[in-house]
Amino acid sequence: MEPLREWRPLDMQVIVVASQGGQETDWAAYIGAVKGDDHATEWQEVLKHGTKLRKDIAEVIFPWWAKNYTWRE
Repeated sequence: MEPLREWRPLDMQVIVVASQGGQETDWAAYIGAVKGDDHATEWQEVLKHGTKLRKDIAEVIFPWWAKNYTWRE
């Protein structure tokens, strides 16, 4: 089963991605710069190479995840 993922643009060239972890109940979020040509594919690079967000920031951007999953340290 494919892990749950959700992405959001913060700017034309900045995307944040929430991702379910190795455990089905954990999650983390990552941020990264992109060209801004196609967010629907660029989010995958942010997931692979982005910087992990602090928990308090990630919870504001992805409140549903914060309520339903445990933050992965």
